[in-house]
Amino acid sequence: MALRFLVVEGNTRSAREAHKAAYGNMLSESYAQVIQHIERTAVCDIAFPTDEGANLPDRAGLESYDGVVLTGSHLNIYDRTPEIMRQIDLMRAIYASGTPSFGSCWGLQVAAVAADGDVQKNPLGREVGFARRLRRTEEGRGHPLLEGRPEVYDAPAIHLDMITALPDDAIVIATNPVSEVQAAEIRRDGGAFWGVQYHPEFSLAELAVIMRQRAELLIREGFCRTPEEVHAYAADLTALDREPTRFDLAWRHGVDAEVLDVNRRTREIRNFIEHRVKMEKSARGRA
Repeated sequence: MALRFLVVEGNTRSAREAHKAAYGNMLSESYAQVIQHIERTAVCDIAFPTDEGANLPDRAGLESYDGVVLTGSHLNIYDRTPEIMRQIDLMRAIYASGTPSFGSCWGLQVAAVAADGDVQKNPLGREVGFARRLRRTEEGRGHPLLEGRPEVYDAPAIHLDMITALPDDAIVIATNPVSEVQAAEIRRDGGAFWGVQYHPEFSLAELAVIMRQRAELLIREGFCRTPEEVHAYAADLTALDREPTRFDLAWRHGVDAEVLDVNRRTREIRNFIEHRVKMEKSARGRA
């Protein structure tokens, strides 16, 4: 029987449309494609909780899924707008349903706040392009989320906010010098969430599009001096996406197979499906 996933898009309608116009997919559509690349027969539904009146699944509906995945977002969770509160409420329902859940970046932040953690702006500033020198914590050693990852690795990333207070029933699995919480497991109301602050789902081509969309921000915050520098950086990422064997570009940007090889870059999502979704499906008697 095919695995059924719910992909929860964190962006508002305008941001979804802008990303689709630039890249060809919404974030949720790209995430669904990654899941289906890993699990060919998977069925993915998409939910838009930022939309007022969105038809969101109740607890029984959530229990019918084998896994729930939360995307990134342009929102800041401490703003607590109605679009944000609907996502926090949905995450609380996901916990209560017991359905295995996973999230990237915003997804991790929503899961933390829904379990009474806290998220604020990172005083060190934005982490852009790649999260560098990610490593397991002592508590995270042996955790199946990072199975197959080396001791130290890099991953695509772009975020300003970070988890500043973890819920009581949570462990930090990975960290780096920019954000203390780079991967975590959070438990609440009988449910368990695995998440990362970085973006294992991003292809380098999608990351390049996001960089171009944020050109003014990157210049304002000092990452690049001119629009031409932003677009040159993005062009390198796009070229690496087409030709991962471009040693010159890999050397220039300091990336290795953990970023360039799609199977290794998406490792956390693969581990979530293998160690949570499939095992829970079997335990529920759905296999």
